[in-house]
Amino acid sequence: MFRKLYLILGLALSVAACQPQPQRATTEEQSGNSYYYPGAGDAWEHRKPEDLGFDAAKLQEAVTWAKQQETQQMQKDFSTQAEIFGEPLGPLPNDRASTNGIILKNGYIVAEWGDTEAVDPTYSVAKSFLSTILGLTLDKGMIEGITDPVAKYVQDGGYASEHNKPITWEHHARQTSEWQGEMWGKKDDFVGKEAYGRGERKPRELQQPGTFYEYNDARINRFALSLLRVWQKPLPDVLKDKIMNPIGASDTWQWVPYRNSTVEINGQKMPSVSGGTRWGGGLWISARDEARFGYLFLRNGRWKDKQLISEEWVKEATTSRGPVGPDYGYLWWLNTGGEAWPDAPKTSYAALGAGQNTIWVDPEHDIVIVWRWHDGKQNELFKKVLAAVK
Repeated sequence: MFRKLYLILGLALSVAACQPQPQRATTEEQSGNSYYYPGAGDAWEHRKPEDLGFDAAKLQEAVTWAKQQETQQMQKDFSTQAEIFGEPLGPLPNDRASTNGIILKNGYIVAEWGDTEAVDPTYSVAKSFLSTILGLTLDKGMIEGITDPVAKYVQDGGYASEHNKPITWEHHARQTSEWQGEMWGKKDDFVGKEAYGRGERKPRELQQPGTFYEYNDARINRFALSLLRVWQKPLPDVLKDKIMNPIGASDTWQWVPYRNSTVEINGQKMPSVSGGTRWGGGLWISARDEARFGYLFLRNGRWKDKQLISEEWVKEATTSRGPVGPDYGYLWWLNTGGEAWPDAPKTSYAALGAGQNTIWVDPEHDIVIVWRWHDGKQNELFKKVLAAVK
């Protein structure tokens, strides 16, 4: 009887061995992640829109429309920079690209227009990169908790006053810090037309940290310096090692400091970078490299078989924190109330900067859109693109 069973089993195994065997699963498939990720540099696969669920004609209409929306805010030679923002502290390029963009669906390029390899200042989109460095700092345990006072880790005098002492990392990340002081010659109050251009503000009474939202680059620059103090390593190097190189970004991007933003740490001079290009300098980067960054967030911080930044951080950074700045996460713009982009999912979010630089992430439709140097009609483009989704 047993001999007969062995014969039957042997015959079954022989038949199975003759059948075509499936290819060995990739690391991504083994871990339950079968998403497409582009290779480094230009190794980025294009797909026909219709192959990924788009009405190709409608998507083309959206792109054609986007090409016609050149920004009027920022001149190509940056000649209005001082008028808009005040006296620059850092360099600016001689010119910039025209409006350009890229649309990803499931990680594949389904549309691209303009010079998406042009390396231009991205203004306050840099804030979302700073947010990511904060996430890395927490992931590594260099900061115990986001609600810890910054003064617990940074003792350079910037948080010595009774007003500044309670400021937490979360306050900085939500732009509710109300930090009082001066950074690189720019004060937190933005009073004075020469120093702040059209961005000058009327004097007001400071509020307690955490109780008042104000978009304020002087305070963000203080935040960047505080992160530098913790890392004791230039933040562009941190970003390159931990994020940009692993996602296959080009080597063309650079984070340009101000002429006067160098500090000494452990006997070495290091540049402290800004969270924007309001006063020159800032993150200079291409639309393609920004698309990779946006796609990393769409994939919840994972790139191929590596979790570059924790999924928990991605969720926390893109979640509303309540009535003070309800449509602002941790230096990411949100659509929680549907007011920012009425025709887009409330779960979508974006990194935004002047000149209208945009990295928009839509987890619901698995879409990333990078759109640069346009006139600010983001919702209209999102509406047109989503209308092309079948």
